[in-house]
Amino acid sequence: MNEKMTYKDSGVDIDAGNESVKLIKNFVRATYRDEVLGDLGGFGGLFALKKYDEPILVSGTDGVGTKLKIAFMLDKHDTIGQDAVAMCVNDILVQGAEPLFFLDYLAVGKLDPKKVAEIVKGVANACKESGCALIGGETAEMSGFYQNGEYDIAGFAVGVVEKSKLITAEKVQEGDQLIGLPSSGLHSNGFSLVRKIIFDRQKMNGDEYFDELGKTIAEELLTPTKLYPKICLPLIKNFDLHGMIHITGGGFYENIPRALPENLGVEINGNSWEIPPIFKMIQRLGNVDWREMFRTFNCGVGMVLIVSADEVDRICKYLNDNGESFYKIGQVIKSNHEVTIKGGVF
Repeated sequence: MNEKMTYKDSGVDIDAGNESVKLIKNFVRATYRDEVLGDLGGFGGLFALKKYDEPILVSGTDGVGTKLKIAFMLDKHDTIGQDAVAMCVNDILVQGAEPLFFLDYLAVGKLDPKKVAEIVKGVANACKESGCALIGGETAEMSGFYQNGEYDIAGFAVGVVEKSKLITAEKVQEGDQLIGLPSSGLHSNGFSLVRKIIFDRQKMNGDEYFDELGKTIAEELLTPTKLYPKICLPLIKNFDLHGMIHITGGGFYENIPRALPENLGVEINGNSWEIPPIFKMIQRLGNVDWREMFRTFNCGVGMVLIVSADEVDRICKYLNDNGESFYKIGQVIKSNHEVTIKGGVF
């Protein structure tokens, strides 16, 4: 009864936490911008805001959701960090914001420094590609709360936009055109339904190879969420975008109306892009109604630009000249937030 106990006896290893910090420091420092002050390890991340006349800060937060279950199944953790970053930076991007910095929160049952380093390396690489600094985070070891080998990750991003370039619904008007930018796959949405279909109903284990995918089903499901800042920031700078929509949880039907005035809706031509094989597979194996597919998934379009009819050709030429794929998918019409999808539905 009088035996001395330590924090480690309860399942929390402070030394392992310190080792994790050592392993990730170089990844984190590689993301720093000139505005970052101090170094990793402080109680707060420091960032000096510069070069703006009327700066508007834009923030967003998100997690990866049950896609993590696939990472646990494969014991593959190098892409999950990109999902966490992308879900946040893509959200703030649609307001015209340049991502400035990101902080992550990683909660584990038992701390494995090498696994933590693998996850955070993915976070850092995604931050670097998005042009934002990883200026801090938290790794919490919560013994007895998570099952062995499991964890959760979330984060938040802060960006800035000049007030004059802030993207809201005010500019959207009837006749504006919709340009779709392709997704990399499922991104990080709809995985509760995906898992129900693939693993519960179809009894797959993840190793099944499909010619139509060119990879195993688990590898397809773990494809990381696409990062859109590199593509979209130059568009925001050089063109007058009327609106942007991140096709995330809720698909087309829930996300597009968020960027529209009350008296407008959109008409989308479902024949204007090829639905990627993974979505067709999910629809077929789960017998999912096509409307439910567009209400749950991005169906191959991860970001939508709303642009004036006068500028659409110039923007398409810019995308073409820079090797970016895109689709002209529809237009803005008179309607009370209604999203109409015609033709080409699975």
